[in-house]
Amino acid sequence: MHKKTVGISYLIFSLFLGACTSNPKANRFAKIDVQVDSVMQLMTLDEKIGQLVQLTSKPDGTLVKESVDIIKKGQCGSILGAYSAASTRKLQQMAVNNSRLGIPLIFGNDVIHGFKTLSPIPLGEAASWDMEAIEKSARVAATEASAAGMHWTFAPMCDISIDPRWGRVSEGAGEDPYLGSLIAAARVRGFQGRNNDLSDTLTMLACVKHFAAYGAPIAGREYNSADMSERTLREVYLKPYKAAIEQGAMSVMTSFNDLNGTPATANQWLLKDILRGEMNFKGFVVSDFNSISQLMSHGVASDEEEACSLAINAGTDMDMFSKIYLKHLKQLVESGSVKESVVDKSVRRVLRVKFMLGLFDDPY
Repeated sequence: MHKKTVGISYLIFSLFLGACTSNPKANRFAKIDVQVDSVMQLMTLDEKIGQLVQLTSKPDGTLVKESVDIIKKGQCGSILGAYSAASTRKLQQMAVNNSRLGIPLIFGNDVIHGFKTLSPIPLGEAASWDMEAIEKSARVAATEASAAGMHWTFAPMCDISIDPRWGRVSEGAGEDPYLGSLIAAARVRGFQGRNNDLSDTLTMLACVKHFAAYGAPIAGREYNSADMSERTLREVYLKPYKAAIEQGAMSVMTSFNDLNGTPATANQWLLKDILRGEMNFKGFVVSDFNSISQLMSHGVASDEEEACSLAINAGTDMDMFSKIYLKHLKQLVESGSVKESVVDKSVRRVLRVKFMLGLFDDPY
C-alpha cells in the first residue's frame, strides 16, 4: 500500500475518535493509540522490526552504504550521531521519500549540559541546589539542539553515585536520592517543556538513564557489577528514575551493568515488573550503546540470537548500534522463540512517541 495511506488512515481514525470523547488529555492519548494501530496494520514484520533499530551516522549525516539501504527499506527507526538541520533533513528525506510507508526517523544525541551554550557539568549544577536554573539549562539546550534537527537527548542521567572513583559521577547529581529526584524532574521539565508537549518544535524527548543502579559499580569500576539489597535499590537508587518518569519522560535507557547477577538489558524484573508495572512507564526502552551484544560478554547469552531473544523478551524495545534485532529478530519470531506480539508491543511504544513528537505531521 502506498505510504500516503498512512496519513489518510490515522487522520480518519483521529477524527472519529475525537468526536467520541470530551476529555482533552484522554482524547489525545486515545487518538495516538488508534493512529498507531492504523499504521501497524499496514506494516510487514520487517518494517516492524525496523522501528526497533537505531543506526549511527557521522555528524554531517554521512552513512555507510549498508545503512542507506536499510533506511530506504524502512528497516531503521532512529539515527544516533547526526546533527544540523541540513544533515538530519537529508536523512529524514531518505526515510520518508524512499521507504514503502514513509515512517519518519527519530534523531538522538547526547546533549548533557548544553549544546551550543554550555552550562556547568551536571554535578556542578547539582551543587547549586537551584532547580529553576537547572531547568532553564535544560530548556536552553533543548531549544538549541532541536533547532539543529534533534528530537531526542540521552539525558537526564539519574544515577545515584556514592563512590568518587566512578568516572561518570560528574554526569549525575551526586549521592542524595532526594536532591537527585528533584533534579531529574527539573531536567525533564526543561527538555520536554512544562506541558510535556513533545510536538513543540523547541522541546526534546528526554531519556532516563541508566536503568538501573549504574552508578553503583563495585569499586567504582566502569561497567562493573552492582550488588545490593532490594531495600537499598528501592530507597536510594530507584527514586530519581521514578521522579523523571512521573514528570513525563517517555524514554528510558538500560544500563551496561548487571544488577545482582542479571544484566539490566535482559532484566525482566527491572524492565517489566518495576519500570512498567510499578512506575507505570508508557514510553519505550532503548539499550545503551551495543549493550545487547554485551550480553554475550556478561556470559548470559551464548551468541547474538540468544542475546536478541533475551533483550526483546525482557522489554528492551530499541537496539542501539549493534543491529542484532535487524539480523536475528525476524528469524526468532518465525521460529517461535519470540512471539510477534512481543515485537508489536515494542513497535507500538516507539510509534506512540513518534506521534507525540509530531513527526507524522511534520517529519522535518
